[in-house]
Formats: sequence, structure tokens, C-alpha cells
Amino acid sequence: MKKKLLSILLSTAMVATLLAGCGSNDNSSNTTTGTPDTSSNSSANSDAPAPAPVDLGDEIVELSVLNYIDMSEAGAIEELEVVWAAFEAAYPNIKINRFDEFEEAYHQSIEAYAAAGALPDVTYCWPSGRSTTLHTQKLLKDLTPLAARDGLGSTYVPLALDPFGQANNYLAMLPQGVTATNMFIVNKEVLDAVGLTPAKTYSELAAQVPILRDAGYECVIMPNLSEWVMQSCLYSLVIGRFMGEDWDERILSGETNWTDPAVIASLNFIKQMYDDGVLAQASLALDYGEGPGRFATNGGAYYIDGDWRVGAFITDGTTGEALIDPSRQANFEITVFPEIDLPGVAIPGRTNSAVLGTGWGMNANIESGSVKEEAAWTLIKWLVGKEVQEFRLRTGGISTPTRTDINFGALTLEPLQVALAGMGNDYDKATVVVDGVFESPVFTPLNEGLQALGLGTMTAEEVANNVQAAFESWSASQ
Repeated sequence: MKKKLLSILLSTAMVATLLAGCGSNDNSSNTTTGTPDTSSNSSANSDAPAPAPVDLGDEIVELSVLNYIDMSEAGAIEELEVVWAAFEAAYPNIKINRFDEFEEAYHQSIEAYAAAGALPDVTYCWPSGRSTTLHTQKLLKDLTPLAARDGLGSTYVPLALDPFGQANNYLAMLPQGVTATNMFIVNKEVLDAVGLTPAKTYSELAAQVPILRDAGYECVIMPNLSEWVMQSCLYSLVIGRFMGEDWDERILSGETNWTDPAVIASLNFIKQMYDDGVLAQASLALDYGEGPGRFATNGGAYYIDGDWRVGAFITDGTTGEALIDPSRQANFEITVFPEIDLPGVAIPGRTNSAVLGTGWGMNANIESGSVKEEAAWTLIKWLVGKEVQEFRLRTGGISTPTRTDINFGALTLEPLQVALAGMGNDYDKATVVVDGVFESPVFTPLNEGLQALGLGTMTAEEVANNVQAAFESWSASQ
């Protein structure tokens, strides 16, 4: 685990260094919505022989694809042209039948496909967490032989091809980035209006609540209607600070459990954030898509989300408009959650939570050595390739790419993107994301419990007991 996290930090630091000298800019396929009827990197090696490339010739190959996209984000419309239409123009004999989904609709579709045994040919997915079903049931093909055949180890960071970075310890998908799941954005326009400076500790943050409230501002805006947000974007960081590094391994090994006093303290801290007014209880009714707009219009002093959400604030290449105009972006700082200066914290300084990012996998039922496999592999390599990763960096879709041959000097980035690249300098440790390590039967009651803490309908001890019971049940089934 430490080796994987070190790789994450090194990758983040690499991008931050490369972007430091970048300037800023002041300035289709068939689509349906709904359900469709040899590398030097040792991690890219496998007992399976590396398949020979297949010549697609002039044969028309059709691929069904489940895509994950937020059409409200900057760059979403542009993506349809730059990513999808460009692929079909380059490969006219590969026809894409793409199904676009987002948030819970996507996850519900995945589970429905899995239950029916009818996964699309190519699927957007996570390396673990919400895509655990795909991994544990081996519904995705092992891409190791194909990655080895094409020498991907020479152009991808080692973590991207490490099978142990994914839920079932095989290369089920190719990731497009590395993700820091906590991003703490500071709105200096709001703070300046009330004579405050950015909080460096939690105590300072809580002390700002009445001042901000009296002036009509929220303290921290965090859209918590979707259950996953709190666990991924804040609680994973919090439990890491209270429990210390490798806390997950100690639970998995039985050295401790979910009722550990430090776990309960971490849960009580989430409750305290609501009690202190740092988080408004109304945030539990705030939809994920509504948060960026409220923050961009100076509804609050701080904003919590994952690093991917910068894409919601920057200029949309299609409309030329941004939630936060580039001329204002210098008034916003991007960092990590302040130091938790309370008793019981194992790591007093600043840390973050990080995980291998999302990417693309292939239906395991596609015949090896077939024309369809070659077509699907060609699409996957495109979707996580150099051109697309550069596009996603420019539009804010990713912050830390997995490709090592990105030409950062050729990218025109806005101030918020450059600020995000520097976030890696604000912490020196990263701990795991809960749903990146534990499976759905375990993290689902945690997600529900975190919301119950905000509503005041459960205590920290009750949440911990529920999660421990779920963990024991899950462990017994393995």
C-alpha cells in the first residue's frame, strides 16, 4: 500500500513541477441515452501469451460503449467531437454505439448489465469502489497481454499498469489519471468581503462560521445529496488523519476494526462539522450538479469536492463561458482540507486521500484474437491515449495523467488548473479512499451513516457498529 501511495504522490509532484512553468489563458458518434439491447514494466507481464495484432482490414466492426459524462461540465460538448467523432474519423470501419450516463444512472446501468450478463463491449469504470462488481465477477477482460504486446509500460506510469492497484488484482481497465479525492477551494472574494483570511486549522474554520453567516454566506459548500460524496471527498481524508497511514490494512488484517476509538472519533468529527455550522444541514439536500454554481456566485467561502471538479469551473470550449471567469480565478486558492487541530488525530499535518483514477475496460466475453477484441482495444488505447489525456487536462477532466509523454508546454491552462497542479505541494502523505479499498457491502452502510450523522438520526457509535457488522458479513462471504 505504501508503495502504491508513493507512486501517486510522485505522479502528482511530477505534474505540479511540469505545470509550474505553464502559462494561463485569460480567455459524432451514434449516441443513445438508456440501456443498449512487449513492455519493460513487470506489471504488464502475464502467463498468457501476448496476442498478435489483428488487421481490421475493411471489415466493419460495431462496438457498444457505456460512457460516463456530465453534460453540464465545461468541455462536455467539445468531448463529443474531440474524443468520439475524431475516433470514428480515424477508424471509419469501427462504428460506435455509445450510451451516455452520469451519477447514479450510470451505476444502476452497470449493475443491470452485470446481472443480465450483457456488459457493453467497452465500459467506463473505476479501478475498484463502485465498479467492484465488474472486477470481482471478472466481467472485464485482463488487458495485461495486450498492454505487454504494445509496450505500454514505456509511456504509462507504473501505477497505471499495476494489477494490484485494482479490485481483483488483475489489469481489468486502463486508467486515465490519478485522483486526489479532496480539493478545498478558497474564495478570497468572500473572505475579503468580511475581513477574513483563509483558515489554516479546523478551529479557525469553525470560528469563521458566525461571521460568514451574519454576512449571508455559507462557510463550506459541499453537495451532499449523493451518498458517495462525503465518504470520498472528505471522510476518507478524515479517517486517514485520525487513524494514520495504512489504517485500512489494519482493519483488513483484524488488528483493529471499524469500532476502533479513532474511527468513532473520526465519525464524531463529521458530526461536529454540522453542529459547528461549518457544513450546513441543508447541504444534504444539495444536488451534486448544483454545488459549483452556488460557489461560483459567491454563496460560500469554501468548497469541497474531488480534484476532477475543477472542470466544472473553467471555460467551456464550446460556449466560451466559465462558471468562474479566468479574470476572477486568481481570487481562488486550491489546497487541501485544513489541519484538524483536535485531540485524537494521528497525523497532525495535512494529508489527502488518493486513488487510481477512472478509465476503460473490455467485456471479458469478447473472443481473444478476434477482430472485435482488436477494435475494442484500439478504442481503449485511444480513450486513455496521449491526445485524449491532453484534452482532458486542458478541459479539467483530469489533473494528473497516467501518460508520461504529455507535452505540457503545448497546453494552454487557466489559473485554476495551474493552481490545482500545485495542490500536491500542500501535503506530503496520501491515505486510501474508503470505496477504493472496501467493497460496496462495506462502504454502503458507511455512506448512509455519514448522512445520518448530518441529519442527527444516528450516533457515531451506531454508524461504526453498522459498518463493522457489514464488514464481518462481507469477510465471512469471501
